[in-house]
Amino acid sequence: MTPPWTRDDLFPNGRKPGGGGPPDAPGQTDLETTDTVEGVVERIVYENPENGFFVGRLRRDDTRELETFVGNLMAVSPGETVRLTGRWEVDRKFGRELRVTAYETVLPSTAEGIERFLGSGMIAGVGKEMAKRLVAAFGRETLRVIAEQPERLRGVPGIGAKRAAQVHKSLGEKKALQSIMVFLQGHGISPALAVRIHKHYGDGAAAVMRENPYRLAADISGVGFQGADTIARRLGIAADAPERLRAGVLHTLSAASGDGHVFLPRGELLSRAAELLAAPPGPVDAAVTALAASGGVVLEDDAVFSPLLHAAERRAAEGLKRLLRTPHDPVEINVENALRWVEREGKITLSERQREAVRQGARGKVLVITGGPGTGKTTVLKSLLAILERKGVSFVLAAPTGRAAKRMEAATGRDARTLHRLLEFNPATGRFAKGEHAPLATDLLVVDEVSMVDIQLLSSVLEALPSFARLLLVGDVDQLPSVGAGSVLLDIIASGLVPVVRLDTVFRQAEESGIIANAHRINRGEMPVFNDRDFVLIERDDPAKAVETLVEVAARRLPARFGLDPLRDIQVLAPLRRGDAGVEAVNAAMQTALNPNGAPLPGRAYGLGDKVMQLRNNYTLDVYNGDTGVVTAVDLEAGEFQVSFDDGRAVLYPVDEADNLAPAYCATVHKAQGSEYPAVVLSLHNQHFMLLQRNVLYTAVTRGRRLVVIVGSRRAVARAVRNTSQTRRNTRLAARLRNEVR
Repeated sequence: MTPPWTRDDLFPNGRKPGGGGPPDAPGQTDLETTDTVEGVVERIVYENPENGFFVGRLRRDDTRELETFVGNLMAVSPGETVRLTGRWEVDRKFGRELRVTAYETVLPSTAEGIERFLGSGMIAGVGKEMAKRLVAAFGRETLRVIAEQPERLRGVPGIGAKRAAQVHKSLGEKKALQSIMVFLQGHGISPALAVRIHKHYGDGAAAVMRENPYRLAADISGVGFQGADTIARRLGIAADAPERLRAGVLHTLSAASGDGHVFLPRGELLSRAAELLAAPPGPVDAAVTALAASGGVVLEDDAVFSPLLHAAERRAAEGLKRLLRTPHDPVEINVENALRWVEREGKITLSERQREAVRQGARGKVLVITGGPGTGKTTVLKSLLAILERKGVSFVLAAPTGRAAKRMEAATGRDARTLHRLLEFNPATGRFAKGEHAPLATDLLVVDEVSMVDIQLLSSVLEALPSFARLLLVGDVDQLPSVGAGSVLLDIIASGLVPVVRLDTVFRQAEESGIIANAHRINRGEMPVFNDRDFVLIERDDPAKAVETLVEVAARRLPARFGLDPLRDIQVLAPLRRGDAGVEAVNAAMQTALNPNGAPLPGRAYGLGDKVMQLRNNYTLDVYNGDTGVVTAVDLEAGEFQVSFDDGRAVLYPVDEADNLAPAYCATVHKAQGSEYPAVVLSLHNQHFMLLQRNVLYTAVTRGRRLVVIVGSRRAVARAVRNTSQTRRNTRLAARLRNEVR
């Protein structure tokens, strides 16, 4: 660390936070006009068939010049007459263009338009020459003849029965696709979403929506229950329709899993779903019963599970018990001699707790090692691996995230992988290649940062681990639980079935770190001791002033003082997304300070040069919830953009998946779990009272490796330290491990 510094280093010469940054440069000019135009598509500059993104040129009858339009459209081809609705904007690079929000294809009515339409190549079996012959034969009636009297086409030279049928079929498919898109847009669905719906359901999209629009919430990301419900009401589905009530129940369960619950008590489920649906509990209870009968939910006395989470929790418990009751291949180890050897070779002295952890790890089948920062978890792991390696025991190291795997690799000097890569996830099938019938080839699996592992991932890991193998779980049980459903580490410890070694001695070298010392103070319920070296409090009671200070510190002062990259090395955190000093407000201010000229992606709050975070797992692109990077390239003509992630990978995203990312100059504490940064700047204010909790503060400060700066209220810090209340997740893993659930 650079020699001690003071708050004056942050604000030299008495300069106050705020101001001093580069002035806002003019960005993309939005003319704020919505217009509907009709014309002929002269040419397509770019088309991405995967996501329907188009850049095209339109010729209107009332203008000579071609006009550019961009957006998500499906089945638009040169020669077609289209009616486009959108907003005129001026792009710095491409000039004036219409960003399309809705569209429809209008079949041409003039002979010239019909000939251009048919000659564009969009109708199978018709080229430019054949288009001339058809229009010469039937004039303005050509399209009607093709659609209604295809047998008449055989009178045109060059068209036999086979080609006549081909032309008739191709035009019908074109009209069907157009009608589907019109249907979707007519029910309030944006073109971009309409493209995704059609891509998922094909020509049956309209039928699916008419039959059960609530399928959209489950099948199409970004729709959600409220969106599907709006579409359903437009289609005339009654508020008390059974399918609506069932969909509301399933959405409520899904939302609860997003909060970490594996199940909901039936009474709580009824209350939440009834409020969502604005329906009485009786019909909602009947919907639960109907879902249970059809396999849509699983009932266990008063608990209601989704089938997926119920199966995952059950399989996880069975897998852990299977491991515990199956002996591992014996390895002759004189552990006391091995301990003396590893201390001598490593020039270290292990504490008695560390020695006990190594003993149990060398002899046992399954072991949990937990402890806070600076308690020597890494030293134990390195010592144990050195002993087992010398005895020929094979092992693999893994962690839930790429960042955590890299940290594990750096700490142990051995290869480590993400759990998804270890289990060989196959995007094509949506399944892991490794499993019961293709187990991992190892004697020992070591999983770090287990507090981040959810119940589904644990289930998959245990399913892939052969019965003879050993399992070592390492993590900090005092951190926040996983983003996904379950409280895996807490439940395994609480079950009493698995041996646990808790390291609680903070070593002298670690104790010299203000971050580590204060993390343990916070965990004991003591107020942290701030300093001018590596654990700083800058008091700003006013939220607006706090945001100004956050920006000044993270975007200017820390980079200038310590040579830190504000995008890669500094992470701003906040407990909540909303509020004057929440994630969204800080992100907007940081974006203005660090990337004022970045051209945004259409309809997004981020663009070229912005720091972004992946919001949900994308196995196809091999990016996962919480991964962060920078947008390094945008190609709207190609309908894609590139994100360079912190682990060095550059990933191309189609534009229609831009909603899977969000600005990440500031992130929630939960999203940062498992990551570590050279510097953390934490926004902590009384406005965050809902999440001013001890484990939130503890998790936040332990993300910082060299420096933690808290900007906000001392009272908010004190409230967080005192508040040990946290929502207990509804899980039954501990009970299943104790055989208390039948």
